[in-house]
Order: sequence, then structure tokens, then C-alpha cells
Amino acid sequence: MIKQDILHRFLFEELGVRGEWIKLGDSWQAARQHQQESAFVQELLGQALAAVALLSATVKFSGSMILQAQGDGPIRTLVAQATHDRKIRGLVRSNTTIDQGSLSELFGEGRLVLTIEIANGDPYQGIVPLEGETLANALETYFVQSEQLKTRLWLFADQHHAAGLLLQELPAQKHFQADWERVELLASTITRQELLELDCEQVLYRLFNEEKVRVFEAEPVAFQCACSRPRIERTLRAMGRAELEGILAEQNQIEVICEFCGAHYSFDKVDAETLFAPEGLAITSTTRH
Repeated sequence: MIKQDILHRFLFEELGVRGEWIKLGDSWQAARQHQQESAFVQELLGQALAAVALLSATVKFSGSMILQAQGDGPIRTLVAQATHDRKIRGLVRSNTTIDQGSLSELFGEGRLVLTIEIANGDPYQGIVPLEGETLANALETYFVQSEQLKTRLWLFADQHHAAGLLLQELPAQKHFQADWERVELLASTITRQELLELDCEQVLYRLFNEEKVRVFEAEPVAFQCACSRPRIERTLRAMGRAELEGILAEQNQIEVICEFCGAHYSFDKVDAETLFAPEGLAITSTTRH
């Protein structure tokens, strides 16, 4: 049975290169079931989820990493998020049905934003133009411009799986130019079918059987949404009492649907009043999540 919903790190023991491999199955199905875009656009989301999980494993942090692509093209926004403990979620929204296209055709003039939100710390954000034929190309450009590290990514997705392979030079090993070029050339022979269908060990043997590669223990990956009623309440509170009262006057209830997981949250007039009640004052409501 093909292993899925796992991430493997690996290291070329005699070279200045590290890598990661990921295969998403059930987690990808859970993430895509609430997205209504075409199969082609959903596959782009699958690539983004594989990518952000791979990238989050290249740094040590406690929090979440968010990959966001936006532009003035048919796709309005693409968001993928991974936490330090490999929980993923994402969404994609477009203005029309899209069945093909390069990155520039999909996003037009756009930008790629990579944000690391650290628990009890200031966020880090890198922004580069959204350039290249594929999302992998755009992320490679990000690393060249923002991190000055040679990085290669291969990302594929279909309706069943999303998979990715990452190679990156070690920061202290930049003099291994010939080694990097050889490993990169070997990795470039990977096919969409191989990455989507083979296990990590099979992929690494297929590509690097003449190299000494140490594979680390698998890390489980799962879909998990971060939405909650308290989070929604904070968002509504930020909108202000007057705006909420205006919505309630027209609709009697405020309905919020999470775009990542489809969860429904309802707020009536009593709920809205509770949002602005002095601390310690309880107001009873009958609405539920």
C-alpha cells in the first residue's frame, strides 16, 4: 500500500544538499471538498498545500506558515497554510471557470506572499512578484531573492493525491556547486506519475540510487481548520456594533461560513449584544454553532 499523508526529510550525507518529500491523500481530499472551482484550479491548490507543508519543514518555528498568491487575473486568490505540527488547510477562488493556463495567465500581474506567524512573536513576511510558468517556479524565485539559497521544487496534484519534492542547498555548504548541479539534474528526471504514485523510498532510489541518502522518520500530515467561534467573534467585534446592527436589521441573523472547512456559525441579536457586553456580564442566547 502506498504511504500517504506523510512528509519525509532526507539528507545527502556526503553533499551539501537536503531534501523533503510529501504525499497527501486523505488530507488533500478533506481540504478540497469545500472548494467549488474546476479540477484544474483545485489541482493548483493541491500543489500549494504540498508546497507550504514542505516549506514549513525547512524552518524551526512554532506557529503557522501561510502561502498566498494574488493577482488581477482569473484567479483572485490562492491561500495555503501549514502549522509547525503539519496541519494544513487552504482555499482558492476564481472569477470564472478555468481549465488551463500558465501562472501568468491565471494570476496576471500578481505577487507571492509567504508569511510565518510565530506564537508570541512578530510575523515574518516575504513578498516577490508572481513569476514563472508554475507555482514551483515562483517559489524557487522567492528563495533566490529572499533567502539566497538554491532551492528546487517539483509539485503535482490530481483529484486523488498531491505530492511534492524539494531540494535545497545547506546554508553552510555553498561551495558544493558541482554536487548541487548533479543532484538537481537527477531530480529533474522525476515525472508527474512517479511523484504522485510512488513512495518516498521508491522515488529516492529511482533518482539517487548512487548517492548516500539518509531518510528521516515520517511526519504525519493532516487537514485541520483553525476556525472557531471565538475567532469569528473577534472578527465580528472588529467590524463594530453599528455594522452588525445594520446586518441584523436586514437579516435577523448573521451567518458566517468558513471558506476552508465549510463550518457554519450563527449569531442573533443577543449574540451580537454579548460581543460588546462588559466583561463578566453573561447574556443567554439560544443560537449554536
